[in-house]
Amino acid sequence: MMEYLLSGFASAFSMEVFPVLVLGVLGGVILGALPGLTATMGVAILLPFTFSMMPTPALVMLIGVYIGGIYGGSIAAILLKTPGTPASAATVLDGHTMAIKGLAAKALSIAAVASFIGGLISTVVLIGVAPMLADFALRFNAPEYFALALFGLTIIASVSAKNIMKGLLAGTIGLLISMVGLDPISSVPRFTFGVLDLYSGINIIPVLIGLFAIAEGLNQLEKIASDKQDIPPKFSYKFLSFSDFKKILPTSVKSALIGTSIGSVPGAGADISAFACYNEAKRVAKNPEEFGNGSMHGLAAAESGNNGVTGGSLVPLLTLGVPGDAVSAVLLGALIVQGLTPGPLLFTQNPEIVYGIFSSMIVANIVMLIVGFLGIRFFCRIIEVPKIMMIPIIIFLSVIGAYAINNSMFDVGIAITFGLLGFILNKLDIPSSPILLAIILGPMAETNLRKSLILYEGSWSFIYDRPIALAFILFAIFSVYSTVKLKKRELKKQK
Repeated sequence: MMEYLLSGFASAFSMEVFPVLVLGVLGGVILGALPGLTATMGVAILLPFTFSMMPTPALVMLIGVYIGGIYGGSIAAILLKTPGTPASAATVLDGHTMAIKGLAAKALSIAAVASFIGGLISTVVLIGVAPMLADFALRFNAPEYFALALFGLTIIASVSAKNIMKGLLAGTIGLLISMVGLDPISSVPRFTFGVLDLYSGINIIPVLIGLFAIAEGLNQLEKIASDKQDIPPKFSYKFLSFSDFKKILPTSVKSALIGTSIGSVPGAGADISAFACYNEAKRVAKNPEEFGNGSMHGLAAAESGNNGVTGGSLVPLLTLGVPGDAVSAVLLGALIVQGLTPGPLLFTQNPEIVYGIFSSMIVANIVMLIVGFLGIRFFCRIIEVPKIMMIPIIIFLSVIGAYAINNSMFDVGIAITFGLLGFILNKLDIPSSPILLAIILGPMAETNLRKSLILYEGSWSFIYDRPIALAFILFAIFSVYSTVKLKKRELKKQK
């Protein structure tokens, strides 16, 4: 294996591969930073351009876009309170708060370092224990997916700011929204009101754009109109210090391992991983009240967790031929176009390509870190642009991003509708993150619960018959208990 890895590094730094790798990472960062233009979209757009390329450069460029895109979403999340991708929704909670406090450069450097740690560890795990993780992922069936989704939904209480009841209300709104469309089992239309565009459900990207980008734009426009604009923070270009790095390192490593594990489960993406890692970091924190108020650990957990998925999602793809998320599904198409068959035989018949990909992923994460640090001074200039100029641009890009998903004005309408909803919820001090989380996890929980009940002929015994499902149920119970306990402790401190 070491021989193939060394050969892979030589290939990664060759003139045929390295330039396309750098271009892929740069393109991914730019796409990820723009609302609506996700890593999945970037990989899908560039796929046709790889048809005439050799296998290794083609796959390396697409993976570079993937890695850069997941990190790029944090830039807009921190500076503009607008997640570039769903995977960066958890980054807003502490990253933007740090930017408001004048710590934008520090927040961006934490995001870059944590993203690098998450991506690097996930790649190392991919190289070393891919077959074992793939075997673990194979054990997942409907009961396990339901339990995983239920565990994810308990995170709503953790990200509900100061009022759990308002957070649960937001989560309920999200679950109701997730039920729009065709019934997953019987295909009966639900809450569609005869509108054909709603039969396929409500796309998560326009919802994300509306709740965060457009809602924040409306909020800032209101402040401009009432002469209550926020004074641009006087921030320093002070980056992450070595002592701060030592503090966030354990959180980043732990979140990377969690993210890799979640990524190896087909269907569980970077957005779920980011919130799960954020919740776990808050649960074990000595000062959980800092989360949501500019916590370095919260930011590091979210960014390391979502980038940990980049390597984890390739585990089932390369070893079993089963894509772990939407991006790896596009990569599956790229492999097939190149005449490669994902699965165990890929490691024996084309080891030079497999280990070339592995080595290039390590190099891509290093390139991402360098790009992240070199770009911080440029990124921070965004804050200095007058809001009266910036807000219209953000709203314009948000509308374009919503339209570009399916070239549909209906998606633009969805984004605007949720922008108004997010603006109203902000006035009522109801958090938006639980809505997004519930929309992501709601269909997964409902579909797999009903499949489990059908599989077990209406019996709920699958909850305790299957060890993995039982473990996730216990994690969910413990998550709720620890969150309630933390909230009580915070209330006592306030008194």
